[in-house]
Amino acid sequence: MDKAQAKKIIESLLFVSDKPVSIDTMRDVLKTVDSADIRSLLEELNKEYAATDRSFNIREIAGGFQMQTDPVYSKWISAMYKRPPDRLTGPALETLAIIAYRQPLTRSEMEAIRGVNVDGVLHTLEERDLIRTRGRVDGPGRPILYGTTQEFLQHFGLKSLEELPKLKEFQESDLDFVKEAEKNREVIDTETGKMSPQAADVVKEEKSNEIKETSGSN
Repeated sequence: MDKAQAKKIIESLLFVSDKPVSIDTMRDVLKTVDSADIRSLLEELNKEYAATDRSFNIREIAGGFQMQTDPVYSKWISAMYKRPPDRLTGPALETLAIIAYRQPLTRSEMEAIRGVNVDGVLHTLEERDLIRTRGRVDGPGRPILYGTTQEFLQHFGLKSLEELPKLKEFQESDLDFVKEAEKNREVIDTETGKMSPQAADVVKEEKSNEIKETSGSN
């Protein structure tokens, strides 16, 4: 398969897909084109779109690549489909932001930050597949932990959580409750029944600090 044909196939796959398409998926379809070449062809396509001032481009989001229109044309697209804007309410956005920046965390930890009950909001966010359960705390009541999903990344056009903007809405003191809870809890993955890597890292760090303190006192 030559380069020109591979590029057209990649473009076709992105054109028909309503979800991000991973490089692995494209490689499985193309068979003879490796991952590095696929990424290079994606970059070439974007350069061609930019050079011809097209109304769309290819973006890397949520673990894959997706063809997206320029936001400047959103009002005309909305007029065509005659749908109300796909918006979250203020309380839902606030709760989702807390989960995105502090995940995984429990319902009571969210309520400690927001100061209000979040049961209804959590239900809405789960229905829209923006959050999911990520295990349970190994403690009284074994409260459920929540985190964001791949759908969350796609919804907000993010490649990964590292692309989240810097948090400015909360002061560090507002998150002390959550930090203390994270420090003291053991997180159990409901799928494996084992302590999560996050909890294991906390335990390792605490043991390391204890050793340093003991050495310093000697």
